[in-house]
Amino acid sequence: MKITLLQTDIAWAQPAENISRADALLRTHAGSDVYVLPEMWATGFATEPEGIAEAEETCRSLAWMRRTALEHDCAVCGSLAVRCADGTYRNRQYFCTPGDVAFYDKHHLFSYGHEDRFYTAGSCRRVVEWRGCRFLLVTCYDLRFPLWSRYTRESPFDAIVCVANWPQSRQTAWEVLTRARAIENQCYVLAVNRVGDDHYSHYSGQSRVADPRGNILCQCAADAADAVTLDLDLAALQSARDRFRVLDDADPFRL
Repeated sequence: MKITLLQTDIAWAQPAENISRADALLRTHAGSDVYVLPEMWATGFATEPEGIAEAEETCRSLAWMRRTALEHDCAVCGSLAVRCADGTYRNRQYFCTPGDVAFYDKHHLFSYGHEDRFYTAGSCRRVVEWRGCRFLLVTCYDLRFPLWSRYTRESPFDAIVCVANWPQSRQTAWEVLTRARAIENQCYVLAVNRVGDDHYSHYSGQSRVADPRGNILCQCAADAADAVTLDLDLAALQSARDRFRVLDDADPFRL
């Protein structure tokens, strides 16, 4: 399973420009099974979405994700600020494959930044399967809440995909939490952050893949648009889980 992390510098509220940037970066890393973009990759982290969020029915950014998945025979993942048909705004992470679209609505809205004032939180976890790998979708602030991303027998997964706009001022938390979620769930963590600046923060990126022991297998450069590609070894993951059966001793719970 070949994964590419696409760490982009996001132009504020300019979907056409951000599509162009994402497309150019993706094409330099052809041949992957999955491409992962940051949170709100087409607009930046728009906590006040009116006039910025795209209508889901006519969303050009989502159309590009779907078209790219079909053209490259791959999955394309990333979150968008969208206005849904019912009038609600969602921070919606899409997982597009050829001919299909799955999505997850961010559950833990970032109240410190007032995301909760305008967006509607999702209420359900989402695990998607693609080419034999099961991905749990989480978005940015969700990373701080371990129960939400906990492996369970009822909802198993092999990798956590975390898309983010995680500011440089909280970089230590990014580094620790991405590794912690991998260790406690004996899974891969694919964590994709943006770079650049918006009205609120500076973002240094450092998108990364962590393995079940918390080792960082690859990482994008700091403060630069970048992409890295890695082959996830699902057989090695299962072997590690079989040898050291931590998940068998996990406390049972239901969300």
